[in-house]
Amino acid sequence: MKALIVHCHPDPGSFNAALTNRADETLRGMGAEVDISDLYEQGFDPIEHARHYRDPVDPGGFAPLAEQRNAYQTDTLPRDVSREIARLEWADLVILQFPLWWHAQPAMLKGWFDRVFVSGGLYTSRMRYDTGYFRGKRAICSVTSGAPEVAFGPGGRGGDIDALMWPIQYSLHYMGFDVAAPMLSPGVQGHGYAYQSEDRLAAHLNGLLDRWSERLHGVMGEPPLRFPGWADWDALGRAITPAQNATITCPQANI
Repeated sequence: MKALIVHCHPDPGSFNAALTNRADETLRGMGAEVDISDLYEQGFDPIEHARHYRDPVDPGGFAPLAEQRNAYQTDTLPRDVSREIARLEWADLVILQFPLWWHAQPAMLKGWFDRVFVSGGLYTSRMRYDTGYFRGKRAICSVTSGAPEVAFGPGGRGGDIDALMWPIQYSLHYMGFDVAAPMLSPGVQGHGYAYQSEDRLAAHLNGLLDRWSERLHGVMGEPPLRFPGWADWDALGRAITPAQNATITCPQANI
């Protein structure tokens, strides 16, 4: 197995870094090849902009999707984008490691989606969802939070984890990935929620690392989250029946 970890945190001493290191060690111990794309360390530019395209379709304006399609077709994609695409093509398993910031992924990771999932190359009007470019590959989001796990249920103070994760996981489904239920590592800053001492917080964090290792041993065999596919929509893109609306389940045992 070949695994890519897309790591998105600005602090190399963060708990996100510890989770990435543990995933690297665990997967290599399982006999996997591992590559790490550290977006902050490599200075990835998350802003889609005309400056990335040396032979623009319209020098007087900037239509991102048109420029992406042209660059893909003329083999003039920005070097950092081509590098990330090659990594995704190489991998069987893609792990996105990031903290929840304002109920979503950091801007750096959102910009990675904006620039790397190239229109006209990695997706078209018919190459998406269950016919997507990365079909047959698996993706999982490993996410940290400051709030404790109990705060992330339906109506919880931290927000329903299913709702918070839906946009990024649906984008992965759009690109063809089989998406595993997310791995939530909650309460990583303590804040006095349930941890009254540094020792108790350290024990909690070590437990989260061990849980991540255990999860990785079986992640390729887990049933993926359920999303609709082409057979579930009519010609206008509407759900054929209400029961086929885009819903996902996130088993509590998996977060």
